[in-house]
Amino acid sequence: MLRKWFKDEEGQGMVEYGLIIGLIAIVVIVALVALGPKIRDLFEQVNDRIDAIGTDGTTAPSGT
Repeated sequence: MLRKWFKDEEGQGMVEYGLIIGLIAIVVIVALVALGPKIRDLFEQVNDRIDAIGTDGTTAPSGT
């Protein structure tokens, strides 16, 4: 009876999928932490350029 219980591999696939999803989550978190400041700076640059464009599509004079 104990041998049969140890040989039961029914839940093994789910555990493997869970481990893979966990590793992917860790990789994504590490990538976001590493690239987060660069992405933020990129969005700030885009925002600054959008702010610099006037309502008629021309560049606003500097200093305003």
